[in-house]
Amino acid sequence: MTADNSKKGVYASASEHCQSDALFFFDGRPAALSLYQALLARMRGIFPTLSVRVQKSQISFYGMHLFAMVSLPRRKCEAGIFVSFGFGRRVDSPRISTATQPYPGRWTHHVLLSSQAQIDREFLDWLREAWEFSEEKRRRAT
Repeated sequence: MTADNSKKGVYASASEHCQSDALFFFDGRPAALSLYQALLARMRGIFPTLSVRVQKSQISFYGMHLFAMVSLPRRKCEAGIFVSFGFGRRVDSPRISTATQPYPGRWTHHVLLSSQAQIDREFLDWLREAWEFSEEKRRRAT
């Protein structure tokens, strides 16, 4: 499925992002909402064709393909947001909560963000790499 705005209400460009859906997603977690808004603002500046889809269990970010997701920790008492992204190599960093290889040549990484300071150059470079990896799918498929 591509980030096609023709399916009304399914995807929205980052500039058209439906704030009410995000507010509902983060209901009762104002600190997580603030962190998400800071992340989204940074992503808008980096990925001009970014599309966002708010779902029940995650918020998905698309270029031509899915490249990153935001989800909440399972326990409401846990602060922060999980950001998951994938690319073709494993990153070994203390910042990575979990890294899994769902299939050969693809690693999914999960990072718990608990402060805006963690949305730094290293983290944004990982998102850029995930974007490029997802966009490469299109070139590999053609």
